Amino acid sequence: MQKLIIGLVGEMASGKDEAKKYLNEKYGAKSCKFSTPIRDVLNRLNIEVSRDNMVSLSISLREKFGQDLFAKVIASDARALDSDIVVVDGVRRLEDIDHLSVLPHFKLVRIEADSKLRYERMKLRNENIGDAEKTYGEFMEDHESETEATIPEVMEKAEYCLNNDGNLNEFHKQIDVLILKIK
Repeated sequence: MQKLIIGLVGEMASGKDEAKKYLNEKYGAKSCKFSTPIRDVLNRLNIEVSRDNMVSLSISLREKFGQDLFAKVIASDARALDSDIVVVDGVRRLEDIDHLSVLPHFKLVRIEADSKLRYERMKLRNENIGDAEKTYGEFMEDHESETEATIPEVMEKAEYCLNNDGNLNEFHKQIDVLILKIK
């Protein structure tokens, strides 16, 4: 079997990480995430890993080294991972698709979920400093940031769609059906 590369695109807290975890656990997938290099740099520099700092660093690095900087890194990482299924978490720019779509068997999957559900999930997981204290208005304002604004446009390019408005079991069943379709 040729390596299947699944790119996940969706707004904040839509379920990309859950889809990735499920694919890793059930199908033995390996994964890479667009935010990992940014988090690595912030951690290495002992700078707080907040959404604002991640956005600022991402913008600075892409302005200096090209808008497709992270797309090149992640495409290379995905190609190098030794697994039949590779999950790329956090596709968010058209440049990302440009680099990933040249990889054999790349499939872009959109994950959708209601904004109120996504807000509650974001607060619960508290992935970035300050997430648990955010208001719904602040959460929605985050969607206007430079790193989030292009996601809806990229979502339109997806070949497949998963809806994560239900429970975990329903979401996992959709992923199973998707894998059967793609294979």
